[in-house]
Amino acid sequence: MARNTGPKCRQCRREGTKLYLKGARCETQKCAMTRRPTRPGQHGAKRTTLTPFGVQLREKQKLKRIYGVLEKQFGIYVSKALNSKGIASESLLQILESRLDNIVYRCGFATSRAEARQLIRRGIFKLNNVEVNVPSIQVKAGDIVMPIAFDKLHLKEGYTIPKWLEANVQEKYVKIDRLPSGDDVNEPVNAQLIVESYSR
Repeated sequence: MARNTGPKCRQCRREGTKLYLKGARCETQKCAMTRRPTRPGQHGAKRTTLTPFGVQLREKQKLKRIYGVLEKQFGIYVSKALNSKGIASESLLQILESRLDNIVYRCGFATSRAEARQLIRRGIFKLNNVEVNVPSIQVKAGDIVMPIAFDKLHLKEGYTIPKWLEANVQEKYVKIDRLPSGDDVNEPVNAQLIVESYSR
């Protein structure tokens, strides 16, 4: 399976904003964006003016890195969004938010999406009472995500799950009450620019 093994802090610096790729570390003074917010490389401190294509490219790279998706799979998601009913940009965000690894992260079972993917790969979660190990599974409204072993999880302290998820504390599972809308996603990305770049 292809994956991005490069330094995650370097990716945040390249995009010029915190992408929260390393979980709790991004909220401390050790975060690279706090210590050195310039772009990586010898000439990173120099300002450059981006062309319209460059702006669209940066938005695409930002969204890919936030959700941990590579180019080919991201292109498939954009094609689905363009062929779906409704606003394509909102459909794209809904598809990315509906990935199982993102659901585990949104539930607070992991401190980052990368950690969520690792936990799913190890078979620590069940989807509708079936053990799964594929992080890219698309969940639907009414699905139930349940961890098998709580002792292997690093729960996020003081975390509030989104409104479109419903937590059952007694049974220790989370139910997808509804699929997220565009207003439920507060990532620092302009998805409309990404759709426009693929629509040319």
